[in-house]
Amino acid sequence: MIIGVPKEVKDNEFRVGIVPGGVEELVLAGHTVLIEKGAGSGSVISDKDFQEAGARIVTKKDLFRRADMVLKVKEPQSSEYSLIRPGQILFCYFHFAASQKLTQAIQKTKCVAIAYETLRLPSGEHPLLTPMSEVAGKMAIQEGAKYLERSMGGKGILLGGVAGVRPAKVVVIGGGIVGFNAAKVAAGIGANVSVLDINPSRLRYLEDVLPKNVTTLVSNRRIIREEVKEADLLVGAVYVEGAKAPHLVTRDMVKKMKPGSVIVDVAIDQGGCVETARPTTHSHPVYQVNGVVHYCVTNIPGAVGMTSTYALTNATLPFVLQIAKHGYKEAIRNNPAILHGLNIDNGVLVHPAVRAAFEK
Repeated sequence: MIIGVPKEVKDNEFRVGIVPGGVEELVLAGHTVLIEKGAGSGSVISDKDFQEAGARIVTKKDLFRRADMVLKVKEPQSSEYSLIRPGQILFCYFHFAASQKLTQAIQKTKCVAIAYETLRLPSGEHPLLTPMSEVAGKMAIQEGAKYLERSMGGKGILLGGVAGVRPAKVVVIGGGIVGFNAAKVAAGIGANVSVLDINPSRLRYLEDVLPKNVTTLVSNRRIIREEVKEADLLVGAVYVEGAKAPHLVTRDMVKKMKPGSVIVDVAIDQGGCVETARPTTHSHPVYQVNGVVHYCVTNIPGAVGMTSTYALTNATLPFVLQIAKHGYKEAIRNNPAILHGLNIDNGVLVHPAVRAAFEK
């Protein structure tokens, strides 16, 4: 199979779909790997590094024309739609439920869209979402702490406080991989942290493994309302496979937050779990609603391309090898996890949760 890895064109997206070690494995398995010139520069991987691993450096147009499978990080941008061929496999993050425009554009290409975020193991784990969720959870606190600074529009509060001064209150909605990592970092800095989740078993686990400055709470409307009102930093960490994130934090709740508080809605890739959230970019990451700073960047891990690229490709490579060896239809029959990743098949929307998002 011919696998193509283009340069990402989304705003300040510094990741790339493969690393030289992955190229070497694919070439040794008998496949051809095409890399767009400069694709790895944001992750400090040179064209020479890729060539030495066995890849061929080509233009974007030539890559899309020749590749049987296009391996990306983020969803294709509008400038790439016309390059996609019918039957071509696209393997990347899509988050279709958050954008009907993207969904319809990809359907029109009649390609095969396999989404990282919905690929699911029998255990229920999303192995291609997990590494980026780890990065996003940790960065949510890093970015939140920055925007709490007065010069950045925040209330001017240090997350961990100092001797004699109260630390910040951090509220994390969702106790999954994003929420766990956000809580761990915030607690390590010294903040007072609340983690909300609907799963008591998950909360018991978090109670066991997180420090004592983390409080776990079963999530419901009343608890969310009370916690959000007191939050200095609110992290939205909700994920429902393939579906649009529910608005658990309403506009009215945001109105009652203190001016200068910060919201980091990591769920924005799936539409956001905060009603006032709208997608932002690394170039223009924040805006304010009722004096509350909103950070809603849709590709948070893209800012740390070096770390994120290696973490992501460690997870994706086994599935890339399976699809390249067998083709996507046989790979799906051999591995049900890949079936969960199939969102669009030759232009037909097939993932139940994504389809349901547009049938309401």
